[in-house]
Amino acid sequence: MRLILLGAPGAGKGTQAAVLVEKFNIPHVSTGDIFRSNIKNGTELGKKAKEYIDRGALVPDEITVGIVKDRIGQPDCEKGFILDGFPRTIPQAEYLEEALKSMGVELDYVIDIHVPDSEIIKRLSGRRVCPVCGKSYHIVYNPPKQEGICDGCGSAVIQREDDREETVINRLKAYHEQTEPLIEYYREKGKLLAVKGCENIQDTTREILKALGV
Repeated sequence: MRLILLGAPGAGKGTQAAVLVEKFNIPHVSTGDIFRSNIKNGTELGKKAKEYIDRGALVPDEITVGIVKDRIGQPDCEKGFILDGFPRTIPQAEYLEEALKSMGVELDYVIDIHVPDSEIIKRLSGRRVCPVCGKSYHIVYNPPKQEGICDGCGSAVIQREDDREETVINRLKAYHEQTEPLIEYYREKGKLLAVKGCENIQDTTREILKALGV
């Protein structure tokens, strides 16, 4: 099973990827993790990517695709993989298609997890995290027992900068402009499975498995 997970920030892609990894016994391929691993291991692609990252510039699509291609060419991806966080744009999707074709591999499905913007803003702007032990909370769905205090270590919980409402709105704007066009792109190729991102994680998983016919 070779899958791409699409969806706005906060739609639950990472959470669902973890469930599907367990279900299908295939690796979760996250571009952020791949970059960090290549840079840490000093690979040629990692060195190239680091040059751009250190300058605060975007890593060119061909380098990103090269890193992804190298990762999905590893033995643990023979039975399939779940791509999360890539592609983000139509040019990246076209690069990826060429790379997969050169490997004799084809995508099975692209799963779009749809969550309304109002719900995304509520989900992300309500998130809190403990800066000491890393435990996560949500002021509505999963609040700490004592308001503002971590259950685990007693430290004050914080709101991450990228979870602030104005930042979330900007991230959603970028998603709608750059990534949302991929929905129609993959629909035209007959690869798209659209599912509703429910409040309950298990409900979303059921929607995904039903769409996959599992």
